[in-house]
Amino acid sequence: MPQIVNTAQAEAWNGYEGEHWAGHADRYDAVNSGFNRFVLDAAAIGDRDRALDIGCGNGQLTRLAARAARAGRAHGIDLSAPMLATARARAAGEGVANVTFEQADAQVVPFPAGGFDVAVSRFGVMFFADPVGAFANIGRALRPGGRLAFVCMTRLEGTDLGTAFGAMAAHLPRPTGPDGTGPTSFADPARVREVLTDAGFCEVTCAHVEAEQVWGRDVADATAFICAWGPVRFHLEQAAPEAAARARDALTAALGAFARPDGVRLRGTAWLVTARRSQS
Repeated sequence: MPQIVNTAQAEAWNGYEGEHWAGHADRYDAVNSGFNRFVLDAAAIGDRDRALDIGCGNGQLTRLAARAARAGRAHGIDLSAPMLATARARAAGEGVANVTFEQADAQVVPFPAGGFDVAVSRFGVMFFADPVGAFANIGRALRPGGRLAFVCMTRLEGTDLGTAFGAMAAHLPRPTGPDGTGPTSFADPARVREVLTDAGFCEVTCAHVEAEQVWGRDVADATAFICAWGPVRFHLEQAAPEAAARARDALTAALGAFARPDGVRLRGTAWLVTARRSQS
């Protein structure tokens, strides 16, 4: 078994949360794949690069990194055994041979020192129990001057997803928790810069990026999908049946504003973060 210190996250991602993401890989990629190009462009993966994908999940970004590193390789790590099984199966099915996956905790896994040229992540770095320690460990895995590029969530206020969750707020707690924790733990660029600088990175930049996210075929489908997402499902199960029903109805009404003939489409927002490992 891998060494894991982030035990709460490991439990979630090897339980319902990880199983739901693995079982709905295409749907989660429809939500997040619009951000792939930002990460890959910023990472500038070369033909012979060795790329590391942190919190790789079902592995779409890892496979794209491997294709960019045609004479190199890509290695994805994640806490979730269910998603890693999906990642391996998809890599094999797509014939991507220069990719490997590992169940590991990025905070403590003994990466080979300087073993990678670039590290990337698509919404996989917001859940560290010790973010400075985790990024210091990732930094040690990069060669001196190695590159880091990832996307993380912004604050929800003023965003399409914030509107959807806000509609439920009168009936349920917000599923992402307060800014500074959980999915929005890196919503403040100043905190991102502080964490990465303390972890030994330099040239830290944070740029606001947006991409379309497809949440469902229609409003009913999108509502059901969001209500099955782990944090929302948890709060729905904790609420009284009447409150849960009102929350679902409020979400349905809010999503109506984003319905199009080809699906429910929200404009997603993120911080694109880049940095370099110090040369020393």
